[in-house]
Amino acid sequence: MWHDLKTIRVYECNPQLMGYRVLVDRLWPRGLRKEALGFFVWEKEIAPSTELRKWFNHEPEKYEEFKRRYLEELANSREALHLLEEVKDHLRKEDVLLLYGAKDRHHNQALVLKEWLEIQLGSEED
Repeated sequence: MWHDLKTIRVYECNPQLMGYRVLVDRLWPRGLRKEALGFFVWEKEIAPSTELRKWFNHEPEKYEEFKRRYLEELANSREALHLLEEVKDHLRKEDVLLLYGAKDRHHNQALVLKEWLEIQLGSEED
């Protein structure tokens, strides 16, 4: 029985949200104090490369290409495989919350990472 894998904007994360918290941004979210997140793990290296992040610039019309490029980065990342194992371990006992700072809830790296993790987890169940 797996628990849920969720994406949550860091500015909306509150102490009532239970689960293993993973910040998936390369840069620290503006104006946020670390204490506001409670216990969390910061996986900077899992975030899109600086070059890709700057190219995307949170422009929705670039999202599909951003997603393709980020999935390619994840496919070639040892850090992504490490995170996959961590997520798998935690999903057996609690929800996993992928925390991100972007304003756009529909076009961000946390959604791409969540999709990638779900695909990887699904392929391991076969």
